[in-house]
Amino acid sequence: MIVRTLNEANRSARRVISPDGNWESTRLLLKDDHMGFSFHITTIYAGKDFRLHYQNHLESVYCISGYGEVETISDRKVYPIEPGTIYILDQHDAHYLRASEDMVMACVFNPPVTGAEVHNKDGAYELVDTPLDGGDS
Repeated sequence: MIVRTLNEANRSARRVISPDGNWESTRLLLKDDHMGFSFHITTIYAGKDFRLHYQNHLESVYCISGYGEVETISDRKVYPIEPGTIYILDQHDAHYLRASEDMVMACVFNPPVTGAEVHNKDGAYELVDTPLDGGDS
Protein backbone atom coordinates (compact mmCIF):
# COMPACT_ATOMS: atom_id res chain seq x y z
CA MET A 1 0.00 0.00 0.00
CA ILE A 2 1.13 3.53 -0.75
CA VAL A 3 0.04 6.39 1.50
CA ARG A 4 1.03 10.01 0.86
CA THR A 5 -0.32 13.39 1.86
CA LEU A 6 -0.52 16.46 -0.31
CA ASN A 7 1.24 18.48 2.42
CA GLU A 8 4.21 16.07 2.46
CA ALA A 9 4.43 15.99 -1.32
CA ASN A 10 4.29 19.80 -1.53
CA ARG A 11 7.49 19.93 0.54
CA SER A 12 9.35 17.56 -1.78
CA ALA A 13 10.60 17.27 -5.35
CA ARG A 14 7.10 16.06 -6.25
CA ARG A 15 6.02 19.73 -6.37
CA VAL A 16 6.96 21.11 -9.78
CA ILE A 17 6.54 24.75 -10.79
CA SER A 18 6.37 25.45 -14.51
CA PRO A 19 9.28 27.45 -15.93
CA ASP A 20 6.78 29.75 -17.69
CA GLY A 21 4.88 30.52 -14.48
CA ASN A 22 1.51 29.18 -15.67
CA TRP A 23 1.01 26.39 -13.15
CA GLU A 24 2.35 24.27 -10.33
CA SER A 25 1.73 20.57 -9.93
CA THR A 26 2.23 18.16 -7.09
CA ARG A 27 2.67 14.67 -8.47
CA LEU A 28 1.22 12.29 -5.89
CA LEU A 29 1.45 9.12 -7.97
CA LEU A 30 4.17 8.58 -10.56
CA LYS A 31 5.44 5.99 -13.02
CA ASP A 32 7.76 4.38 -10.48
CA ASP A 33 4.74 3.63 -8.27
CA HIS A 34 3.76 1.01 -10.91
CA MET A 35 0.04 1.79 -11.04
CA GLY A 36 -0.17 2.40 -14.81
CA PHE A 37 -1.18 6.07 -14.45
CA SER A 38 -0.03 9.17 -12.61
CA PHE A 39 -2.13 11.44 -10.39
CA HIS A 40 -1.42 15.13 -9.80
CA ILE A 41 -2.98 18.07 -7.99
CA THR A 42 -2.30 21.02 -10.25
CA THR A 43 -3.00 24.71 -9.77
CA ILE A 44 -3.46 26.81 -12.90
CA TYR A 45 -2.75 30.41 -11.96
CA ALA A 46 -5.37 33.15 -12.47
CA GLY A 47 -5.07 35.05 -15.73
CA LYS A 48 -3.01 32.37 -17.47
CA ASP A 49 -3.92 31.34 -21.02
CA PHE A 50 -1.79 28.72 -22.74
CA ARG A 51 -1.81 26.02 -25.39
CA LEU A 52 -1.46 22.33 -24.51
CA HIS A 53 -1.30 19.26 -26.71
CA TYR A 54 -0.51 16.01 -24.92
CA GLN A 55 0.61 13.99 -27.94
CA ASN A 56 2.16 11.23 -25.80
CA HIS A 57 -0.40 11.02 -22.99
CA LEU A 58 -4.12 10.83 -22.37
CA GLU A 59 -5.32 13.10 -19.57
CA SER A 60 -8.46 13.53 -17.46
CA VAL A 61 -8.83 16.75 -15.47
CA TYR A 62 -11.32 17.33 -12.63
CA CYS A 63 -11.81 20.86 -11.31
CA ILE A 64 -11.78 21.01 -7.52
CA SER A 65 -11.94 24.80 -7.23
CA GLY A 66 -11.70 27.92 -9.37
CA TYR A 67 -13.06 28.98 -12.74
CA GLY A 68 -11.84 29.10 -16.30
CA GLU A 69 -12.37 27.49 -19.66
CA VAL A 70 -10.90 25.00 -22.09
CA GLU A 71 -11.07 25.54 -25.85
CA THR A 72 -10.48 22.76 -28.36
CA ILE A 73 -8.26 23.96 -31.18
CA SER A 74 -9.71 21.69 -33.87
CA ASP A 75 -13.26 23.07 -33.67
CA ARG A 76 -12.89 26.17 -31.45
CA LYS A 77 -15.51 24.91 -28.97
CA VAL A 78 -15.22 26.58 -25.57
CA TYR A 79 -16.21 24.71 -22.42
CA PRO A 80 -16.58 26.48 -19.07
CA ILE A 81 -14.62 24.93 -16.22
CA GLU A 82 -15.92 25.21 -12.68
CA PRO A 83 -15.82 23.07 -9.55
CA GLY A 84 -17.28 19.65 -10.34
CA THR A 85 -16.37 19.73 -14.06
CA ILE A 86 -14.23 17.04 -15.66
CA TYR A 87 -12.73 17.24 -19.11
CA ILE A 88 -11.17 14.23 -20.76
CA LEU A 89 -8.58 14.54 -23.51
CA ASP A 90 -9.32 11.13 -25.00
CA GLN A 91 -8.14 12.03 -28.51
CA HIS A 92 -4.88 13.79 -27.57
CA ASP A 93 -6.87 16.98 -28.11
CA ALA A 94 -4.88 20.16 -28.70
CA HIS A 95 -6.46 22.85 -26.54
CA TYR A 96 -6.15 26.20 -24.82
CA LEU A 97 -6.59 26.36 -21.06
CA ARG A 98 -7.57 29.68 -19.52
CA ALA A 99 -7.96 30.45 -15.82
CA SER A 100 -10.09 33.40 -14.79
CA GLU A 101 -9.09 32.63 -11.19
CA ASP A 102 -6.73 30.08 -9.67
CA MET A 103 -8.03 26.63 -10.62
CA VAL A 104 -7.10 23.60 -8.52
CA MET A 105 -7.35 20.48 -10.67
CA ALA A 106 -6.97 16.73 -10.07
CA CYS A 107 -5.22 15.29 -13.13
CA VAL A 108 -4.68 11.71 -14.26
CA PHE A 109 -2.14 10.84 -16.99
CA ASN A 110 -1.78 7.64 -18.98
CA PRO A 111 0.92 6.57 -19.50
CA PRO A 112 2.16 7.81 -16.15
CA VAL A 113 4.73 10.58 -15.94
CA THR A 114 7.99 10.27 -14.00
CA GLY A 115 7.44 13.59 -12.24
CA ALA A 116 10.15 15.73 -13.79
CA GLU A 117 8.22 16.65 -16.95
CA VAL A 118 7.41 20.19 -18.01
CA HIS A 119 5.72 21.16 -21.27
CA ASN A 120 7.76 21.21 -24.46
CA LYS A 121 7.32 23.83 -27.22
CA ASP A 122 4.18 21.99 -28.44
CA GLY A 123 2.54 21.96 -25.01
CA ALA A 124 3.19 18.23 -24.52
CA TYR A 125 5.11 16.11 -22.05
CA GLU A 126 7.86 14.00 -23.58
CA LEU A 127 7.99 10.32 -22.70
CA VAL A 128 10.67 10.20 -19.99
CA ASP A 129 12.13 7.15 -18.24
CA THR A 130 14.15 8.88 -15.50
CA PRO A 131 12.33 9.08 -12.15
CA LEU A 132 11.84 12.47 -10.49
CA ASP A 133 14.55 11.90 -7.86
CA GLY A 134 16.67 9.45 -9.82
CA GLY A 135 15.40 6.49 -7.77
CA ASP A 136 12.44 5.44 -5.67
CA SER A 137 10.11 8.25 -4.69
